[in-house]
Amino acid sequence: MKRTATLTALLSLAALAAPPALAAVPGPAAPATASGHGHGADLGRQTLPGGDGWAAEGTGTTGGAAAPVGNVHTVTTRAGLAAALASPGPRIIYVSGTIEPDRTCADYVTGGYSLEAYLSAYDPAVWGRDTEPSGPQEEARAASAARQTADIKLKVPSDTTIVGLGGNAVIRGVNLHVDKADNVIIRNITFEDTADCFPQWDPTDGDEGNWNSLYDSISVTGSTHVWADHNTFTDGDNPDSGQPLYFGRPYQVHDGQLDITSGSNYVTASWNRFTDHDKTMLIGSTNNPATDSGKLKVTVHHNHFRNTLQRLPRVRFGQVHVYNNHYEVPSDSGFEYALGVGVGSQIFAENNFFRLGRAVNPASLLHDWGGTALTARGNVLRVGGKVSPIDLVAVYNAAHDPDLGSDAGWTPTLHTGIDPAESVRLSVSQRAGAGRVR
Repeated sequence: MKRTATLTALLSLAALAAPPALAAVPGPAAPATASGHGHGADLGRQTLPGGDGWAAEGTGTTGGAAAPVGNVHTVTTRAGLAAALASPGPRIIYVSGTIEPDRTCADYVTGGYSLEAYLSAYDPAVWGRDTEPSGPQEEARAASAARQTADIKLKVPSDTTIVGLGGNAVIRGVNLHVDKADNVIIRNITFEDTADCFPQWDPTDGDEGNWNSLYDSISVTGSTHVWADHNTFTDGDNPDSGQPLYFGRPYQVHDGQLDITSGSNYVTASWNRFTDHDKTMLIGSTNNPATDSGKLKVTVHHNHFRNTLQRLPRVRFGQVHVYNNHYEVPSDSGFEYALGVGVGSQIFAENNFFRLGRAVNPASLLHDWGGTALTARGNVLRVGGKVSPIDLVAVYNAAHDPDLGSDAGWTPTLHTGIDPAESVRLSVSQRAGAGRVR
């Protein structure tokens, strides 16, 4: 049963409390607990292996590995993280414990905004469905949202490594924004519940309108050479599935978990765990080729997508190598698709393992968002106990028109080896996510 919520209930769900902020302090050059397994490996000094996906192109990705001791920080609070990000680079930032804002949704409210008043003002029965909201309550919502943005969106500059200490580093309710940067590494962190306190209603979005939220856990915009590895992404105890319906549409307080847009290029997302989320990974956010054509080269490998509903990933324009990922879709409830074939996209899907519940139609693994072709080879499907090869394009074409072509027009060369698809379920289940770096 869908539950309803007053503003008080919403604020309680999205409350982001934290202890008093402490300044960033210099950390050890090689903390013994940087490794998820306690082996003493210093993740802060590690760099992307050669050939490991598109982020290895050209100069490769080294993050802040060359940072002098004075540019090494251990942070325990949101204020400490912000200070470390603003410090001279190159920089290594070790995250210890849980970092979250020390303010709640109620602290951001301004201009007389309230959810009840907003719902009353823009009810389609009153406002209609042809015009986007405007007027006092929309202005108050936008002003309140701007206050939240100033608090939770933290810019990540070039030549930065951010890694979690041990297996229990958490960044909750904060959006890391890698914007117009080069050479960034983010590893071994659990990102939890990056919730928007003030979603915007757009009655013109789709046939029935939609609620749209603003923040990703990690946003990569206009950036190059980025490696996101061994992170866990979750909505925690505030899942998308638990949100109420307003105006007959889900009240979405989350956007992406790892979105790569606005002309970004040379990105590798590896060994991450994405769980219990709706809009998971968007690569390219517009159908306009002016910004993204020839860019958005991304590798997505050895990630675990579990009970995620769409954008695994959704792609526009980019040459995106999607290989050795483990997809678990236990139910068709809410599931839309895995791979979104968007305008100009060139997805090469190779040796992935798809584990589907019996009610999930394999033809729904692809969705055509205006693309023309996808290369798929070596993928396998498990339904019940049986594992068998699946031709993703042929299965899609048998159920949909128009057909997708089977040649995306390129062959990946940057990878560290392609594992047999049958081995992916076990290896990725055991090794993907924060705290599992070897």
